[in-house]
Formats: sequence, structure tokens, C-alpha cells
Amino acid sequence: MNRINIICLGVRDMERSISFYRDGLGFKTDEKDNNPDVIFFDNSGTKLELYPLKLLAEDVDSENPPQICEGFSGITLAYNAKTKEEVHQIIELARNAGAKIHKEPQDVFWGGYHGYFSDPDGYFWEVAWGPNFIFDDNDMIQV
Repeated sequence: MNRINIICLGVRDMERSISFYRDGLGFKTDEKDNNPDVIFFDNSGTKLELYPLKLLAEDVDSENPPQICEGFSGITLAYNAKTKEEVHQIIELARNAGAKIHKEPQDVFWGGYHGYFSDPDGYFWEVAWGPNFIFDDNDMIQV
């Protein structure tokens, strides 16, 4: 049985977010529209879904939707790189696409290498490489 992992991000501005992920970071999608109702990006082993934040909050609870707020939610998304050089490449792609870089790539106490950026909607991404990272044939990290 095939399992598709979907990460759903509520976004404030579909066009801006689509431009960031599709055009800036090069995430793959068959969607050509710049402002669809929903968009899915194919990534190695998972899919990233963008959906308008207001509609997502209403989907959670139409009578009393969760409050949409600014700031750090305590959740980060992760891009697991195969090399230290790939960490730099992804951080530079994000920078050129308009991301805010919060931590330039650097060595980490656990022996790896990482950096952080946030996308136009404020979602934080860690781009990390680890000396013990092993990837399967679908580019999924084995933990």
C-alpha cells in the first residue's frame, strides 16, 4: 500500500506563497494557476499542500475557528539535506526567493550542520545535514 504524507500549510497570500515555493525554491507541481483554491507540491517522499489560512481555520471549526496570529508557533518544517553543500544551496534558494534567513548554515552541537529560514507566511524551516543521515530510494530519511 502506498502512503502519501501530506503537510498542509495555511497561507495568507496564495500567489505570494506559490511564487515562493514553485518559482523560488523550485518545488514541483502540475498547477499552472497562480491563485488556485489549493495546490500540491511533489517532494521526495511527501507532498506539501498550501491552503488559505482563513479557510483552514474555518475547516478546523467553522463555528469557532482557531485564532490566526503572528509569531513562532513552536513548529518547524524540515528539509533534510544529503550534504553540507546542499544546506547552503537550499538556504541560498530560499534567500533568493524572499525568505528571511534566521540562522546561516553552521555546525550543530549534535555533529550535524544546519540553518533556518522562514517563508513569506512566517513558517520556519530547518535545513539540516547529519553525518548519520541515510536516505532510501525515494529520498526519504531513515530514522
